[in-house]
Formats: sequence, C-alpha cells, structure tokens
Amino acid sequence: MSTDNNSKGIVLILIAMSLFSMQDALIKFIFEQSSLYEIFFGRYLVAAIVLFIYLSFKGQKVSLKTHYPLLTFIRVLLHFIAFSTFFISITYMQLATANALFFSCPFFVSIFAKFFLKEFIGIRRWFAIGFGFFGVLIVLNPNFESFDYRNLLPVLSALFYAASMTITKYTSDKDDVNTQLYYFYLIALVLCGIIYVFMGNGQFNNTDFDPTTQFIFREWFTNFDYTWKFILFFGVAASIGFLCIFSAYIIASPSVVSLFEYSLIIMSMIPGYFLFNEIPSLRTLLGVICIISAGVYIYFREAVRKQYVASKIPTRR
Repeated sequence: MSTDNNSKGIVLILIAMSLFSMQDALIKFIFEQSSLYEIFFGRYLVAAIVLFIYLSFKGQKVSLKTHYPLLTFIRVLLHFIAFSTFFISITYMQLATANALFFSCPFFVSIFAKFFLKEFIGIRRWFAIGFGFFGVLIVLNPNFESFDYRNLLPVLSALFYAASMTITKYTSDKDDVNTQLYYFYLIALVLCGIIYVFMGNGQFNNTDFDPTTQFIFREWFTNFDYTWKFILFFGVAASIGFLCIFSAYIIASPSVVSLFEYSLIIMSMIPGYFLFNEIPSLRTLLGVICIISAGVYIYFREAVRKQYVASKIPTRR
C-alpha cells in the first residue's frame, strides 16, 4: 500500500468538496428542464475528455490493464448508484439536509476500513461513529406514521459511496489513479449508454409524474441548448473533483480523509440560501453539529493512534 499522507489528502478533499457544492446547487437549479442520466452522460464524457487532455499534457501513460476487473466494475457501479440516489434526493430536499445525511458516509467508511482494510478501530472511535449516526437520526427526525422514506436516499447514497471508496483504497496497491479513473469513466459511459437505449427517448416518462420522477425518466437532450453549459461545468468539476478524491483515498487513510468531506455540508448552505431560500432548521443544525463533532473526534483519535504506534517503533542507534 502507498504511505499515508493525510495532510495532502485533506487538501485534495476540500478542493473537491468546493466544486461539488457548486455542482449540486446547479443540478437543483436545472433539474426541471433536464434529465438525470443526460447529465450523467455529459458529465462523464466531458470529464473523460478533460482527463485525456490532462494526461497528454503531462505526458503520463495509462495502463489499460487492471488487476481487479470484477472489483473495478463493482466499484464503478456502486459509485454510479450512489450519485444517482443523491442527485435524485436534492430535487426535493434542502441541499444542506441532503448533504448532512450523506455525511453518514465517513462512519460507513470507518466500518468498512475495519472489516475489509483491517484498520484498527478502538472503542472510543466506535462510540464516535455511534454518535455520528445519532446525528443522522436527529436530521431525519423519523415519525414512522408519516415518515417519507425517500429521505433515506442520501443515507443509501452514503453507504454505496463508502463501499466504492473502500474498494478504491483496496485496489490502489496495483491499479494507479490513472488506471482507476480510465475504467471509471469507461464503465460509467457504458452504463449511461445502456440507460439511453432503454429509456433515453422518454418512453417511460409521463407529464402527470412529479418533477423528481420526470427528472429520472425525461427524454434526453430536449433542452440541450439551455443545459449544455451547465453540463460542461459538471464535467470539468467532476474531472478535477474525482481526481482529487481518488488521489486522496490512495495516498491517505480513508478513515481520516473521508471525515473532511463533511465540509460540503457548510458549503452547501450558501447556495441553498441564496438560490433557493433554504434555511436549515435548528434540528438539522443540531444533527450537523453531532455529525461534524463525531468526525473531528475520529480524526484526532486516528492522529493520536498513529503517534503512539510511531513511538513504539525501535530506531537504530
């Protein structure tokens, strides 16, 4: 495995989150005039072109051989499902609320890191993970008699995303970031092509559907003269953002860098307020505080553990 470089990984995560906060706001802004998988297709296509230009400029070569073909496909599929569910959720939820629920992701990552990457998770970090999920429960505010189960979509997205990033870390010992990105975009574009064949003409859409459902099934490219500039931005932002995230998870500990993705919660409040007049409730803010507090605590526990382990390594005299 690569030597962890947590500081650099954290910076990369913060850059990615700033781009994704703008992307989320713009998707919410145009979703009634576009199709979900049209956005996916354009986003991945532009990002792949940007990646190709970047690699050509840097003179870097991409190894077309992956040592983990099945895990690579599963990783991309999980990522594809994760962001399908998340983009659907922001059409009917406040940006801050959806992102707060999505940030149960670091706790899932810590759990996966324990069982699949064999990272040590102490009792205090388990307690912090539990406290973080308590924050998620506060945000959800479940009333099981009238609870809208669609509100669980960001949590489901977090689960799939965490699994995808754990696989990214696992496969990074033999597949470098360029190889992982190459197959990510290739498989994602193939998935978009399959979706277009089966529903790209809007054959399953109905004007009686609610706006969110129409967003899923709407015919592709019906408003392309309006949406193309947004899709172009999504692609550029995705290429830079995913490169930052994949690099961060490869060079740093997933259970550490994933915690700094919660900065997106704060970033999403700004466009949410100015574009959609969204003001998070006090309950949502309380839940966010619990989630962030748990994340920060887990980060410091990881830092203390690494210092302790390092102090026990004998040195040559």
